[in-house]
Amino acid sequence: MKQKTDRILVGGFVAILFAMSLTFLLMPIVKFSELENRYLQSIPHLTWNSLLSKKFSDDAESFVTDHFPFRSHWVSIKSVTEQYRLQQENNGIYKGKDGYLFEKFAEPDYVKIRQYADAIKGLAAGNPDVNLTFMLAPTSIGMYPERLPWKAPVYQESKVHSFLSDYIQSDDLLFMDGFDFLSPHASEQIYYRTDHHWTTQGAYYAYVAYAEKMGWQPMSEKEFHIDTVSDSFLGSYHTRSQFAGLKPDEIQAYVPNRPVHTEAYIADTDVTLTSLYDDSFLQKKDQYSYFLGGVHALMTLKNNIDPQAVDMDKLLLIKDSYAHSFIPFLTQHVSEIHVIDIRYYNGSISDYLADNEIKNVMLLFNTATFADNGEILKIDN
Repeated sequence: MKQKTDRILVGGFVAILFAMSLTFLLMPIVKFSELENRYLQSIPHLTWNSLLSKKFSDDAESFVTDHFPFRSHWVSIKSVTEQYRLQQENNGIYKGKDGYLFEKFAEPDYVKIRQYADAIKGLAAGNPDVNLTFMLAPTSIGMYPERLPWKAPVYQESKVHSFLSDYIQSDDLLFMDGFDFLSPHASEQIYYRTDHHWTTQGAYYAYVAYAEKMGWQPMSEKEFHIDTVSDSFLGSYHTRSQFAGLKPDEIQAYVPNRPVHTEAYIADTDVTLTSLYDDSFLQKKDQYSYFLGGVHALMTLKNNIDPQAVDMDKLLLIKDSYAHSFIPFLTQHVSEIHVIDIRYYNGSISDYLADNEIKNVMLLFNTATFADNGEILKIDN
C-alpha cells in the first residue's frame, strides 16, 4: 500500500513539473509587467563571455523568475498570506505608519558609490568649461524612518548624502543635498505613500532650490494652477507588495498661469509632442508616466520663452524618473532642455555636450537609484 502511495505522489509531482514546464514554454513572452510596472528580463543570449562571467546563468534565473506561469497570482497570494500572519513586509516593501509603504534600503557598497562619484567628477574634469550640478534626492524611507514598522532594519540615506557631499564637492561641481531643501517641508505631501517617487509638490521644492542656486527667480505656487489629475494612483510600492486596504495617492499637475509652449522631441521613437503630459497613462497602472509619457533614452525640449525672460540657453539633464515631474518647472526658464536617461543611453556624454554646444549640466537621481546603478559609470566616456 505504501509503495503504491509513493508511486502516486511521485507521479503526481512529475506531472505537475511537466505541466508547469509545458505552460512555461507555451505562454507568450511578455516584455512589460503592468502589475509590477517594470520591464521583465528578456531571453538571455549565450556567449562565451556571458557563460564565463556567469551573466548568462544570472539572466537565465531572472528570466525564469520573471516569466514563471501565473506569477502575478502567486505574488498576490503571498501578500495575502503575509498579511494574515500580521507581517509588515512583503517582497522588499514595508507597510509603515500613516498609509506609507517603504522600500528596504540596506547599507550600500561604498566602493561602488565612490566609483559612481568618480565618474561624475571625471565628467566635470573632462569638461572644465561646463557648469555641473548634482542633485541627490532622498526617497521616502530616508525622510520618514520614524514611520517604519517597529524594529524594521534600515540604513540611513543621509549617511550616503554626507559621504558624497564631502567626497564630490569641488570648484568644478556643485552638490545639492535633497535633505537640505526637502526636510523643512517633511510634514507636507512631498512623497507618494504607495510609490517610490516624490510628488509634484516635492519636485516643486527641488525646482525652487535649483532656481535659487542658479540665481533665477523661482515661480511661487500662486503662479500655478494646481490640478488634481488622478485620485486613484497605486504606485510601484503597492505593485510590488500587493498590500490591501491602502488609500490611493493623488497626482497633481502644476500648470503655469502663463504657460510656455513646448515641443518635445523623443529620439527613441522619432516623435515630436506638444505636451509634457500624457493623459492616457492615467487610465493605466503606471500613472506616474503621465509626466513626459514615461522613460525615454533621449529627448529634447524646446520652449518658446520670451527672450527677455530666458534664464538659461541650454541645459543637459542626466536623470532617473524623479526628474519627470521636475522638468516641467524648468521649461519656464530654459530655452532648450536635453534629457538623457543614462540607463538607456549609450553615447558619449562629452561628445554630446560638444556637438550641441551645451555649457550647463544637471544630474538628478534619487538615493536608491544612485546607490545601485552601474550605468552611471557611462557618464565619464
